[in-house]
Amino acid sequence: MDAINELFSLLSGWLWGWPMVVLLLGTHIFLTFRLRVPQRKLFTGIRLSVKKDDSAKGDVSQFGALATALAATIGTGNIVGVATAVALGGPGAVLWCWLTGIFGMATKYAEGLLAVKYRVKGENGRMYGGPMYALERGLNMKWLAVLFAVFTALASFGIGCTVQANSIALLANETFGTPTWAVGLVVCVLTAVVILGGVKSIAKVCTVLVPVMAMFYVVGCLVILCMNAPFVWPALKLIATTAFNPSAAGGGFVGSTVMMAARYGIARGLFSNESGMGSAPIVAAAAQTRNPVRQALVSSTGTFWDTVVICALTGIVLVSSILAYPDISYADGAALTKVAFSKIPYIGAPLLTFGILTFAFSTILGWSYYGESAVNYIEEQRANRFYRILYIVSLFFGSIINLDIIWNIADCMNALMAIPNLIALLLLSGVAARETKKYLWAGRLEEAMDEECQDMEA
Repeated sequence: MDAINELFSLLSGWLWGWPMVVLLLGTHIFLTFRLRVPQRKLFTGIRLSVKKDDSAKGDVSQFGALATALAATIGTGNIVGVATAVALGGPGAVLWCWLTGIFGMATKYAEGLLAVKYRVKGENGRMYGGPMYALERGLNMKWLAVLFAVFTALASFGIGCTVQANSIALLANETFGTPTWAVGLVVCVLTAVVILGGVKSIAKVCTVLVPVMAMFYVVGCLVILCMNAPFVWPALKLIATTAFNPSAAGGGFVGSTVMMAARYGIARGLFSNESGMGSAPIVAAAAQTRNPVRQALVSSTGTFWDTVVICALTGIVLVSSILAYPDISYADGAALTKVAFSKIPYIGAPLLTFGILTFAFSTILGWSYYGESAVNYIEEQRANRFYRILYIVSLFFGSIINLDIIWNIADCMNALMAIPNLIALLLLSGVAARETKKYLWAGRLEEAMDEECQDMEA
């Protein structure tokens, strides 16, 4: 097992190295200009996300699809992951993470557009879509579509299931002394109650859970920033200057370089918002929307909330805390986060605990749908019930076992998901550009898409 773990660790390091970072960030930048900077329509996307479109075909509301996608992307990485980026890459990593989110909105936009453009209607009346359908219907690459589905199904048991259950169990054990097996059972029951009801049940819970957990976390960050008020502006200047001149940070950050700041900041941003990974468009395809561009705009706001807002807030909180409390050790990202929140009297530690627990649980719900949709693509609903049961059982084992090898395998699967998805995005960028011109730039957002695109039988 040690040899296998080392193998996957090396493979993960290679897959998530500079080639992947350059490929993802390059795709973000290319699509930004290819689609004529759809980020300009951010507020239109926010408005559409809370506007019902009951007359359109789909399984869940546009906000339900967005909330489910955010449930999967807003996770412990937004808290501990950003802290790790600051610890390893210096304060400048926060700016690189933020820029990745800005450009990543274009990729998330294109993913949502293609998901709706190529979605199909199953025999049960549900809508299915995502990179596998774009690869098959748009590019006639069935073999690559199957590979994407396999990687997604495997990844769901890793980063979306066992890893999150393990984080919940360990945190509950450390904070409240609850046995990990007992936490595992509770997580299994809660998850079963939600996911056995299908996408509508998952979306219903996520539409309530995601805004609440995000609001509590953002309020906590704002409280810390108020406490660190004299250091907020110096923190912002430090983040901006050290992104290109790390030595300006001084102290323990002297060893940082521009390449390190960029690498850890970009990697954290990419991994946090999942733009380019191909997961979010799976649920975007289920949205009630009258044309692909409307849901594309809504999907793009997910990257905005996840990275441009939450990750940026976390980064500013951490850097201002380092300046406000020079005794804080920033060598350990997780420890840095705990110390920063502990400065809030009485409620700081519980607030962080609540954030991590809810973020992890919401990720479990979101990824359960991704994995089930991938399995459905391969087996056409025959394995859905088996997948749900296996997913729930895996949550329990994830709560009680060591997950080093699971982490490394999950990282590999996530990277392997991105490759087929990026191929679809780049080769179908012309389709995305035409649809964008037709509906967005021609001012026809209220028009319905062609009926044959929505009523194709799976």
